This record gives sequence, structure tokens and C-alpha cells, in this order.
Amino acid sequence: MRNILILCLLGFVLQAQTYRADVIIYGGNASAIIAAVQVKKMGKSVIVLCPESHLGGLTSGGLGFTDTGNKEVIGGLARDFYRRIYDHYQQDKNWNWQAKSSFGNKGQGTVAMDGAMRTMWLFEPHAAEQVFEDYVKEYQLAVHRNEWLDRSAKGIQKNINAIQSIRTISGKNYVGKMFIDATYEGDLMALAGVDFHVGREANSVYGEQWNGVQVGVFQHGHFFKKPISPYRIEGDPSSGLLPEVASETPGPNGSGDQKIQAYCYRMCLSDHPDNRIPFAKPANYDPSRYTLYARVFASGWRETFDKFDLIPNRKTDTNNHGPFSTDYIGKNYDYPVATYARRAELNQAHKDYQMGLMYFLQNDPRVPVEVQTRMKEWGLAKDEFTANGGWPYQLYIREARRMKGEFIMKEADALGKTQVPNPIGMGSYSLDAHNAQRFVQANGYVQNEGDIGVKPDKPYSIAYGSILPKESQCANLLVPVCMSSSHIAYGSIRMEPVFMILGQSAATAAVLAIEKKVTPQRLKYELLEKSLIADKQILTH
Repeated sequence: MRNILILCLLGFVLQAQTYRADVIIYGGNASAIIAAVQVKKMGKSVIVLCPESHLGGLTSGGLGFTDTGNKEVIGGLARDFYRRIYDHYQQDKNWNWQAKSSFGNKGQGTVAMDGAMRTMWLFEPHAAEQVFEDYVKEYQLAVHRNEWLDRSAKGIQKNINAIQSIRTISGKNYVGKMFIDATYEGDLMALAGVDFHVGREANSVYGEQWNGVQVGVFQHGHFFKKPISPYRIEGDPSSGLLPEVASETPGPNGSGDQKIQAYCYRMCLSDHPDNRIPFAKPANYDPSRYTLYARVFASGWRETFDKFDLIPNRKTDTNNHGPFSTDYIGKNYDYPVATYARRAELNQAHKDYQMGLMYFLQNDPRVPVEVQTRMKEWGLAKDEFTANGGWPYQLYIREARRMKGEFIMKEADALGKTQVPNPIGMGSYSLDAHNAQRFVQANGYVQNEGDIGVKPDKPYSIAYGSILPKESQCANLLVPVCMSSSHIAYGSIRMEPVFMILGQSAATAAVLAIEKKVTPQRLKYELLEKSLIADKQILTH
């Protein structure tokens, strides 16, 4: 009798560790939460497995100066998000460090464009996070936080080509009819056996111009405009390379490699004396690693503050700018497929680099006085990322794995030169890739490589097939973030509003596939199109 009781109790515990829903979403970023809202709006059950404690990914992680492109093509729940941001800033109580009148109408959509749904595209991190938490409460979303996918073979159960369940490191099992991988890294996609690519394809692969190695292409200001020595003793190769300069040289222009564009943290800084955290000297601070930056200053460069983009309440969305900045160039190549432990190391390495950079700018005598004086007015915003000392929770994973799915978005598609099949949303931002490497040129001077910025002819549609794995590989998974695209096309698609759009469309397709008892790959596009349009998604320009 005692043994039977023990078995019953054991069975109860095991059963309690199994969760079921129509749709299981892995990820906690903007795409994931928008997808979950859409599932609930369509009357199906959903569970969000969020690897972190905080929701919103980069949208609430410091990227408050939204990369929108043409705002007219941002519809559906994505537009609803920015409408909620607008509503937030209409309340005087949310202007703590600045008078609302002094910020004016910056970042707001025009009445003519927005109609009854006014929008705002500049916002503080905590305001964005609150909107996502409001979605959770309003739609009663089941969000399981701090649940990391078990990336071993035990982490997934498949029946031929369909996922039956996935397992997290904590031992919980999640059973669903449809699964959505909305992570920046694509871990579930990879575990499910779906083909993917990391790095830059050669231009010859898809008949492109701006993919692969791009030595000598300078389409932003993120390059060395004057000759600067990369050696510890200027002009002396025998003295060795300075830190942050690679010994490897790029391949031929247009050739492919495994390198990816640089990551950084989008710091939220404040210049209000009562709301800033001074930059302390990091324990492992080494001023020599910023010698190259000192030489940039010595050359006359003075663009330090060009990407201190202002958001409400005297704060910034601080992004990379110039030849030596917050992008930690060349230090992320293994991130997309790395273990969790290795990613944690890389996260810390990026933080150490940037914290050291800020301390350097405020304290090193090699920094021009006028730059240093102004820099000392800034610090981390005290009321942002309060659980992390003002430091962003999310590293900016600009690009990781990219699926090789039913349809691959290519350069011509993202430049608006083609008509893709079965559109599910639109993009419009420039083909935007940050530098992938810093190297020594044949003339002995340092240079960056990989920074691309090419504007599309017009807004472009994104194909349904680009969020679908090949059916033979996985027939009940949709991938709206690490979607199917070449490196350079992804440079435009990888914007947070687009991820929201694709998250909503992926959720719609998942629900319709359940209702029609078909795989997403076999779902009739006409049904999907009708549903998306009814939900105010914009599919064509």
C-alpha cells in the first residue's frame, strides 16, 4: 500500500511538471509577447516560456529610439504597442525628470497618418516593459519566466517531423500543437533539426551585391577616416597589435565567412543630477584596450555624442557611432551557437568593454577636455533596469542564426525590387549591418569592415514562407525572428517593429493551422491573408 502511495505521489509530481497549450512560444521578447496576445485574441490557449525575468527583449532593453523606416507599413498589434506608448506619455505623472512641454511632439506619429490611433516611437525602457506587462495582465497570458530550453537531445520530443513537447532545464515539459521560436538566437529551431546559417553568405550564393566581405565600403560614419596605426608603438609592427585589432585579414570582397555584425548594449543614460549613476572604474579596467580610441581623438575626430539619441525624461538610447565605439567588434562570432555558459561569459565581456569605455571617456587624460567635461554629465539612468544597477538586461543580438526555410528573403526582396509570394507583413528600413571585423590593411593602418547601409526603393513585403521551416524538417514550428533570410536582407528585416509584425502573423498562422487541421506549410494563404487584413496587418504598400 505504501509503495502504491509513493508511486501515486511521484506520478502527481511528474504530471504537475507537464504543461499543455495549443501554442507554446519560446522567448520573451516583443515578438513573443505580441504572438501570445494574438493567440489569445483568436481563442486558443498559449504558454510563453521566457528565458529571462523581464519581458520585451530589445524593445524594453534600451532600444527606445525606434528604427521604423516607413511608419505607414507598421500595422496590427505592433501599431497598438506604439499607441499604448503614446497613451503612457499623455499622462503628466510619467514625466518625472522633464516637463512634457519641453520634449514637445518628438517621436509622435502625425494625426493625418495615425488617425484615431496616435502613436509614439521614442520611449524609456521601463515604459515599454510596462506595456508588455499590461498585455500579460489584460489577456491573462501564461508566462513562465526563467525557463531555459534544455538544448540536449532530451530537450525535445518529435514524432517524425512534428514537435510533441519540449523540456526546460528546470525539468518542466511543455506539450503543444504548434510551437513558435521567437528568440533572437533560434535555439528551439536548431534543436528541432531545422537548417540554419550563421555568418555572411558569398554574394554568389543568392546573386547579391552587399553580402559577404565588404572591404572599403563605407556607408555610415563607422570607419577610420584618417590613417591610424594599429600597433602598440605607432608605426612599429614588431611592437604587436593594440587590443581590439584582429590579426586576421578579410577574404576577397563578396566572399562569405562565419563572421557576424557586432553586438552592444543599448545603454540608457541620464544627465539629470538626481537620476544618474556615475560610471565607476571597473575592477578589470585596462586603459590600454582604449588606446586606439585615444588615437582617433588625436586625429581630430569629435563625434562622440552623435548617437546619444534623446528619449523622454532627459535620457538617451545610446548606440554605437564612429570607428571605435560601443560595438564590441569581432567578439561575438561564437555567440549564436554557444552554450548558455559561454553566452553568459560573452554578455559579461561586452559589459566590461562598454563600462570600461565609459570610464575611459570620463577619466582618461588622452580624451579631449571638451569631450571629457561633457561626458561627465552623463551616467546610467538610476530608474531604469533597477534590478541590474542601471545596466540593460538584454544584449543587442543584431543577428544570430538565420533559418533556411520554405522561402529565403534576399537582397532584391528587401530592396523592394521583387514581389514575394504570400506576404504576411512589411519592412522598409535600410539594409543595415554593423561592422564585423577590425583589421590591419596592407598599408599598415587600421580599418573596420562590414558596415552597410543601403536604402530600399520602397517598402517591401515579407513572404510567409520565410517564417516556415521546410515541412520535412518541422511541420508545426514557426520562426518569426530567426527567420529565413540572407545576411544582408536580414539587415533590414531585423527591426523590432518587424519582429512584432512577424510574431502576430506567425501566431495567426499557427491558430488557423490548428483549426483547419493542417500544417502551417499547407495552410491556404487566402485564409491567412483574410485574417491578417482583418487584424489590420499591412501586407503590401
